Amino acid sequence: MVRLDGFLFLKYEIIMRINTKFKLRDIAGETIIVNQGTPEADLTRIISLNTSARLLWNELSDKDFLIEDAAEILMEHYSVSEETAKKDATVWVDALKKCGIISAG
Repeated sequence: MVRLDGFLFLKYEIIMRINTKFKLRDIAGETIIVNQGTPEADLTRIISLNTSARLLWNELSDKDFLIEDAAEILMEHYSVSEETAKKDATVWVDALKKCGIISAG
């Protein structure tokens, strides 16, 4: 069990992976995610990454990872607490899951 914000949660680990059809591109000073090799992809949606999101992408692409792995990367590169790092990592994962960029293994 894990205590977060005064609540107890059962701890379970979900192994995830970034879909290899998606790649990062630098366009006009922005880092965006593009879907390669899918002609029916919706090109009206652009996903732009900030510095920490790009860091997570670069560190975790092409490998299986857990939320804890993403949080550890954030703690190593930024002066944030474990709780903040886990929350930020969860927000990053959830946003990319909604777009089909990250899938649970």
